[in-house]
Amino acid sequence: MPVHEITDPDDDRIADYRALTDVELRTRWEPPHGLFIAEGELVLRRALRAGYPARSYLVDAKRVDQLADLDTGDTPVYAATPDVLQRATGFHVHRGVLASFRRKPLPSAAEVLATARRVAILEDVNNHTNLGAIFRGAAALGIDAVLLSPTCADPLYRRSVRVSMGEVFAVPYAKFERWPAGLDQVREAGFTVLAMTPAPDAVPIQRLARAQRERAALLLGAEGPGLTAAAQSASDIRVVIPMRRGVDSLNVAAAAAVAFWELGRDDAPPGNG
Repeated sequence: MPVHEITDPDDDRIADYRALTDVELRTRWEPPHGLFIAEGELVLRRALRAGYPARSYLVDAKRVDQLADLDTGDTPVYAATPDVLQRATGFHVHRGVLASFRRKPLPSAAEVLATARRVAILEDVNNHTNLGAIFRGAAALGIDAVLLSPTCADPLYRRSVRVSMGEVFAVPYAKFERWPAGLDQVREAGFTVLAMTPAPDAVPIQRLARAQRERAALLLGAEGPGLTAAAQSASDIRVVIPMRRGVDSLNVAAAAAVAFWELGRDDAPPGNG
């Protein structure tokens, strides 16, 4: 595996990795250039298994051996000291391994819905940590796909990918072009749209009939504001996770995990999680 040493943080060969902590810059750079960044060996390997083509690898010079078993082919492997990595990326790369990958074309919402039994739908979820955690919960708890409103954050942003532990590669996702009109398409595909809300008149999620949870599309809003009135109006049923001790709501990722488990509890596989 040929390794190219990088000594200058401004070296154009590692332009893909520059200023990784600048969300606005990365948003302007990554999707238009058809790339995303994976951080950490585990995430990198999951991206490769999911069929994403690597553009390049950038590693701490002391960790090059971690990639020794990979068939990197013509993909360049760059190595640098921790200081050069930090100056190039804008943060201490404590996992010591980064990779730039080419994105794959996103499927349409119709394609995703055609092969799914239960889906999550996210409206305006712009916190990358929450987004990654939701994808990880979806993968673990029986959600077949995730659909995003046009204003949701990018699931392939580095922090989302890292928080999801690479599960964003395992769960199919698509973006609606029109919102909330896209919910009509979900309903036409045979799903019951369940809007999560702490409203006092919402149905406790554990009281849903089996038919209502069988092909469920769980609709979740952003941290704080929750679902818009328009999205709730376009749903079939408003549901709530009952709370105790005066707590009115959960973090959206935590609420999603609870609801995902509840919707699939009748067909959950045995295991200890």
